[in-house]
Amino acid sequence: MSRRELVVLGSASQTPTRHRNHNGYLLRFDTDGILFDPGEGTQRQMMYAGATASELTHLCVTHFHGDHSLGLAGLIQRLSLDGVPHPVRCHYPASGQEYFDRLRHSTSFHERAELVPLPISAPGPLGGALSAYPLEHRIDCFGYRYAEPDGIRMLPDALASAGVQGPAVRKLQADGVLETATGVVRLEDVSVPRRGQVVAFVMDTRLCAGAFACAREADLLIAESTFRADDADLAYRYGHLTSTDAGRLAAESGARELLLTHFSQRYPYEEADRFRDEAAKVFDGEIHVARDLDVVPLPPRR
Repeated sequence: MSRRELVVLGSASQTPTRHRNHNGYLLRFDTDGILFDPGEGTQRQMMYAGATASELTHLCVTHFHGDHSLGLAGLIQRLSLDGVPHPVRCHYPASGQEYFDRLRHSTSFHERAELVPLPISAPGPLGGALSAYPLEHRIDCFGYRYAEPDGIRMLPDALASAGVQGPAVRKLQADGVLETATGVVRLEDVSVPRRGQVVAFVMDTRLCAGAFACAREADLLIAESTFRADDADLAYRYGHLTSTDAGRLAAESGARELLLTHFSQRYPYEEADRFRDEAAKVFDGEIHVARDLDVVPLPPRR
């Protein structure tokens, strides 16, 4: 059975805490397993979450600050240790190639798995459902958008009325038109458009055009919320979002649900709901406040 959900493996920012591990986010989308920003300790968090290296199809690094990438070395080795049989595509900013190479070969190991490095030198499609968008941080940083292609939903009552059933349905889907004993049936007569689901991942950045483009009409937007509103000047200085900024990003991009994460260690864990309260002042959709090992299902289709 396919799953469409986000598993929060870590929700801290620069420094992990007793309650929050460094970053790590696993998107399960049917047969894809996309791991975003594996920070230090991600392997162990995967164990706690019941996730395995074998389910990973993509590794996506937004930028090469340690809380977003130090776990990459262990994960790369784990792919080989577990004998992952399929290629795993790895996306990261091309300007960080030196850091990627260091992490990939940081210690000796027997490399058996096929890792496919795909450095990003320009924004745009990355192949399959993934695209990259430039963000505004202190070093090169990209947001990621996973967009399922639009499709159609067949209407059972309309199919029955047209006398189309069994293998004929597949032929109609393939050809777009079908001749029957009673006439010609067009695909649009027995179906309605079905929008593909979209997940957007926006990490360390100020509000910028790339962030809004990445988050556009996302069903689930994962956005950093490093600072609370009172520390807006500090957030801008270091290239981060406040909880209010994240709410504005969700609202103005037309996102349906927002997950706040990447919280500074300066704020008590017990006050995490204050992030939600601030974001809710500008965004009226559902807001999740990330806690390690949370599992957030994608919302039903629009």
